[in-house]
Amino acid sequence: MARRQPRHPLLRTPARRVVRAAVAVLAAVAAVVAVPAATGLASAGAATCSVTWGSLAKSSGTTVAGRVTGVRAGRHVCYDRLVLDMTGRAPGFDVRYVKTVLTEGGGFPVPVAGGARLAVVADKWTTTRPSMPSVAGFTTFRQVRYAGSFEGYTTLALGVRARLPFRVFTIYDADTNRSRMVVDVAHRW
Repeated sequence: MARRQPRHPLLRTPARRVVRAAVAVLAAVAAVVAVPAATGLASAGAATCSVTWGSLAKSSGTTVAGRVTGVRAGRHVCYDRLVLDMTGRAPGFDVRYVKTVLTEGGGFPVPVAGGARLAVVADKWTTTRPSMPSVAGFTTFRQVRYAGSFEGYTTLALGVRARLPFRVFTIYDADTNRSRMVVDVAHRW
């Protein structure tokens, strides 16, 4: 009697259990993430929002050529996100809470709304003033302002509700030679 073959050729491999397990895990994660967003339940989202980022300065020393091409912001269940789009490899950065954000090159104060201020410095320059995203209605962000670009550094002033935990990371796409610098600020401790 002939042995029955699986319908899909990839499922004939011994790794089919691994593939099925990975699909099950991804489906479970998608269900957990989708429930708070779909139902609008703040309490359900709050249960999954434990962060360990802290509020101390975050920096990376890698300086690379390129320029800032855009700035955008987004809202998530647990944090608000600021993204700097850039050309070239991922930049070095310095992001920290400060009493006053100062303009690049001039040192003049940049007033920004909110109970706390983050100075967001990218080791990239911009030839034109990028448009700043509106953060009206965001949970944590209050205002984003351009603080200048000088000698290879671009600074943004990010006004937030209070001194809250944040993280910073970069992403580089070698296929397009573009990178992103991401700043996430949690909604709560």
